[in-house]
Amino acid sequence: MLKELKSEDVVLRKLVQRNLLFYFIPNVIFNTIIPYLSFKKFDAVHLFQGENCVARFLLPMALLLPFIITFDILKKAIALSEEGKAGFVLPDNFTKNKFMFKMAGANGVITSSVILLFMLLVQFSVPKDYSFNGDLLSILLGVLAGTLSIVFTLWPIKKVKELKVA
Repeated sequence: MLKELKSEDVVLRKLVQRNLLFYFIPNVIFNTIIPYLSFKKFDAVHLFQGENCVARFLLPMALLLPFIITFDILKKAIALSEEGKAGFVLPDNFTKNKFMFKMAGANGVITSSVILLFMLLVQFSVPKDYSFNGDLLSILLGVLAGTLSIVFTLWPIKKVKELKVA
């Protein structure tokens, strides 16, 4: 995605690179450490039940992380475009707030729905009192947060660039 940005997109490229680091590093660290420190029994972590429940970390993250990152990066990219520094010009009839909320909301809802469905599938696939390894789940939550940070930084930039005036 970064290679698709041309030489006239230098300011946009720097914005994306800076924000990738700004989103990726804290999300990986916090979404790994907070669950790790919250799990009291690392061998008794369940998806939806009990005190050591993964859903209380994963579902809010799956909704809010894509929403916030998409909204923030779109706000910055559209502001650059309005200043003429982004390397693309948006159409005259472009309603930025509607576009930002619609895309951010869709990203958050779709991501959380997919993750919820996956968790339900896993829940019904494992035996009744099966528990997961808390260490491994903490690491997986951090990796997922980092992946979501990258995807929802780059994908909205690609979508907003597709709207440019020909």
